[in-house]
Amino acid sequence: MSGHSKWATTKHKKAVIDAKRGKLFAKLIKNIEVAARMGGADPDGNPTLYDAIQKAKKQSVPNKNIDSAVKRGAGLEAGGADYETIMYEGYGPNGVAVLVECLTDNRNRAASDVRVAMTRNGGSMADPGSVSYLFNRKGVVIVPKGELSEDDVLGAVLDAGAEEVNDLGESFEVLSEASDLIAVRTSLQEAGIDYDSADANFVPTMQVELDEEGARKIFKLIDALEDSDDVQNVFANFDVSDEIMEKVDA
Repeated sequence: MSGHSKWATTKHKKAVIDAKRGKLFAKLIKNIEVAARMGGADPDGNPTLYDAIQKAKKQSVPNKNIDSAVKRGAGLEAGGADYETIMYEGYGPNGVAVLVECLTDNRNRAASDVRVAMTRNGGSMADPGSVSYLFNRKGVVIVPKGELSEDDVLGAVLDAGAEEVNDLGESFEVLSEASDLIAVRTSLQEAGIDYDSADANFVPTMQVELDEEGARKIFKLIDALEDSDDVQNVFANFDVSDEIMEKVDA
């Protein structure tokens, strides 16, 4: 899982920069709105909303923005858009499989944005089902390290259905079946362990090894895709070694 983990770490650092651009705030707010529409305005009875709010708070989204998003989503306040989730599939440079998860109120705009980002950055669109089979949907919880050891985290989540704990450097990544995500997150809370995010993500089952040039190309493509307001998440099946990651970061 090293490439996936390295990318998770990089993504985490990148999120801090993205937050300054305001892009991340908009995506987090959209997540909250959709979660409230699907399951109601009470986070205690709507685990998806609870996690969406937690994630937004971790990224310092103001409480008033969060509250407004919940109300819009639940229909308690005017102005909520009718978002739908659409998955696009494609190939990046070096044959890397790419899944693009969009949350949009305009299907044509989303499709156009994804297509343009792909074709301008060495990628190509693929038919539905042609790359998604290379991924499994998994529960992914990111836990900041602090004073914690891997054993501390493992001990807290093992009985809740966690499959593995990966060391990402500054944080741990806990993987489980998507259906066990809430149980894993709850076990961490009960053990008094703080977490940064809890999401159901697409994790690759096999990976493409990339050299420095390949890594730069795929990161450029992912940046271009994530620049679209309609794109919520990008998942890709590449592996980058620590040495190459350091060169790219430099």
